[in-house]
Amino acid sequence: MSAIFAPLFQAATYARWFHLLIGMVFAAAVLLVYPGIEGQSLTRLLLSAVLVDAVILALAALVPAMRRAEGVQARLLLMPAREEDIGAARSTSWADRRRTAGWLIGRVALGTAMGFLTVHGLANAVDLAARPFHPLAPAAAPLLLLALGWTAVLAGRIQLAMAVRLLGPSPAERLAEAELRAERLLERNRLARELHDSIGHALTVTVLQAGAAREVTDQAFRDKVLEVIETTGRRAMEDLERTLVLLRDTPDAVATEQPGLDQVGALFETARAAGSSVEARIAVRADQVPGVLSREAYRIVQEGITNALKYAPGTPIRVRAAIEDGSLRLRCATAIGGTGTESEPPGRAARADGSGGRRGGKGLRGIRERAVLLGGESHAGPDPDGGADWVLAVRLPLRLGE
Repeated sequence: MSAIFAPLFQAATYARWFHLLIGMVFAAAVLLVYPGIEGQSLTRLLLSAVLVDAVILALAALVPAMRRAEGVQARLLLMPAREEDIGAARSTSWADRRRTAGWLIGRVALGTAMGFLTVHGLANAVDLAARPFHPLAPAAAPLLLLALGWTAVLAGRIQLAMAVRLLGPSPAERLAEAELRAERLLERNRLARELHDSIGHALTVTVLQAGAAREVTDQAFRDKVLEVIETTGRRAMEDLERTLVLLRDTPDAVATEQPGLDQVGALFETARAAGSSVEARIAVRADQVPGVLSREAYRIVQEGITNALKYAPGTPIRVRAAIEDGSLRLRCATAIGGTGTESEPPGRAARADGSGGRRGGKGLRGIRERAVLLGGESHAGPDPDGGADWVLAVRLPLRLGE
């Protein structure tokens, strides 16, 4: 029983019913103006109303703002499950105008039919209720009202389906919206990688330096540690500000230049200050690679050094960057086990690539995403040549998409 009566007590039913009756009011107003109702046959009235209404509504649909007005009204009164199912934008093409014309004509036609049923249904129900001694009155009046209510429910659902179909976004608009969502998702992922790489590197270096300063009593060493912590913190603040500028959607937001391969020397100095020796061979000039490759390569080297400091502190780090076979090749290697007392247990670093019990960290996953987006590939794990090192190797084609 609840399934029968529940729709009759929903606000959406009566909002849609009202929306339908607006169509009847429009048709009646036009009919009174032309051809009028005096001395006209029913057939002539119907034909005239259909033709005149269709012409007026088709002309109205040519106005770009009409689609927006109808969309806003449909959102308010038809109460769709999702507002975005019904558009609220102006017409931008002839296809939009044709769909708007179809909506207006269909809306008025369905509304007129529902208005006719409403007026006659209510009149008959009142007539039956006014004759209490009629044998059919006690049952017929409630049944008639129930039938009228369910007719309004079904007509409202049909009207909503028409609105979604004719006022909803076109296939081109849906494709554009999907592309926009994809771009926003990619942008959020890129910003997440930027924050992870820069802030994660800064925190790793800061924690290691602070721990070393606590263990060493040499004041000169402590002063050097504080200097490194300050420098690293300043760089992290610059990276954070750069990312926040990208998030601010304001005309005066100007992003600062992102670091590239020509600035990896600062990363090496930070690692050396943290107690890890760095052997670097950067056989690439800044003018040999596109700017996007240079910036992404900087982040990749940064993540490789951060992993080495985090999982194998104190062990030597070997970094190589060169151009081979039309690609930029990066390699960051360090001993798996570490040699100092602060080193992680053997195998800890090897698991960071996802080949062990831990399916990789966000940093290495970000490196794989960077490489794939640039048409390259990456490897993170034990040395594939059989050595005892843990290796991060990345290949990025100089011509994007190769």
